[in-house]
Amino acid sequence: MPTLIPQPTRIQAAGNKPKIIDEYIGRVNSRTSTTSVAHMRSPQGWLEPGQTPEFDEFTIVLKGTLRVEHKGGMLDVHAGQAIVAHAGEWVRYSTPEDGGAEYIAVCLPAFSMETVHRDA
Repeated sequence: MPTLIPQPTRIQAAGNKPKIIDEYIGRVNSRTSTTSVAHMRSPQGWLEPGQTPEFDEFTIVLKGTLRVEHKGGMLDVHAGQAIVAHAGEWVRYSTPEDGGAEYIAVCLPAFSMETVHRDA
């Protein structure tokens, strides 16, 4: 039988400004460890610490621009585009442009504080 997820759980975000993370599927809201799916909304000027996660992260930008820094440079991902950050790669996400960004993030396996490995 399919499982209805009636509502997300709001998760506290890392970074220099308040960011909204609504987890629909994942370790917190659905007790799912294999995958997490979250709706993110971050303001202009938001920046989080760099990370070297043990999971793949698939991100689809719905509105605005998400900046993704990596060891080889930087990519700006615009509305209607997607990006894959592979497990073991260092990345840092930010939303420097007007209006911030709204996006969906899917992590395989599910996001966890123990496996994200954020910079100090």
